[in-house]
Amino acid sequence: MIFLVTLVENSFLGNYNDFHGNILEKIVASSSAVIKSESPLEAHLGYWLRIISNKVSSNFARALQERHVSVAEWVALNNLSIQIEPTPATLADSMDMTRGAVTKVVYKLEEKKWVMRTSSSNDGRVQFLALTKSGKNILPVLTNIANANDRFFFNVLSSTEQKQLRVLLQKMAQIHQIKDVAVD
Repeated sequence: MIFLVTLVENSFLGNYNDFHGNILEKIVASSSAVIKSESPLEAHLGYWLRIISNKVSSNFARALQERHVSVAEWVALNNLSIQIEPTPATLADSMDMTRGAVTKVVYKLEEKKWVMRTSSSNDGRVQFLALTKSGKNILPVLTNIANANDRFFFNVLSSTEQKQLRVLLQKMAQIHQIKDVAVD
């Protein structure tokens, strides 16, 4: 804005034709320079979304890794905490993962004594998954890490802006039928 005022003031000191004829060319030339200074990548919303998403995700994964937990394990614990009589198959479906991949995640959670398997009394082939007491105790600790990560990145936005961002992202996910669960 100061540049534009200075440009207008300096041009006005010249003759009438300089002010009226050349000022628009100077303004257009200077605004084109400003627009061209933005890289082609920076002009795309997807670029900015990816930058922020990568930082938010990698920071969270690193914080979990300090506790020897993966994002997939955290997602699995959350899913198991809300499902009624979850099985490896229902967990795989809710996490949008293959059964083989979920089996590996469940095995790691079992090693940590956060999940246990029980056989169905009706069908011994069916196994139910449940959080152990340790699993129930660790989940709020891990959730606090997620909350702290969100606060770190998103508290630069007002609560209204955070709600708007959530609504916009959810709207895009719904319209584009994006139902993937972020596990990595």
